[in-house]
Amino acid sequence: MNNEYKMVIAVRTDIKLSPGKMAAQVAHAAVNCAFSAKKNYKDWFDSWYDEGQKKVVVKVKDTEELRLLQDEARKSKLPHSLITDAGHTQLPPGTVTCLGIGPAPENAIDKITGHLTLM
Repeated sequence: MNNEYKMVIAVRTDIKLSPGKMAAQVAHAAVNCAFSAKKNYKDWFDSWYDEGQKKVVVKVKDTEELRLLQDEARKSKLPHSLITDAGHTQLPPGTVTCLGIGPAPENAIDKITGHLTLM
């Protein structure tokens, strides 16, 4: 099967996240994006879900890069979710950790995130 839909989660590399904390932040982004897409982009969500829910986690250097990606996702009308930490464990409250984009057509997401390297 050729996947046509995916979700990308971009994670900051300039902050120290334990593997568990990173997994939790990525999960927050994935859940938020999935709910948003199910509500606002049902056909995309259904196709993505039926294809196996492809998710890719990539690196960004800092908050500025995340915000640029967020702006591009917004301009492209793609589902997205910027995640800020509540500050209960490792990070100060309000720390921006990651950005989820999708689920959406792969070619639309790749225009925004295709240059980023895998986490």
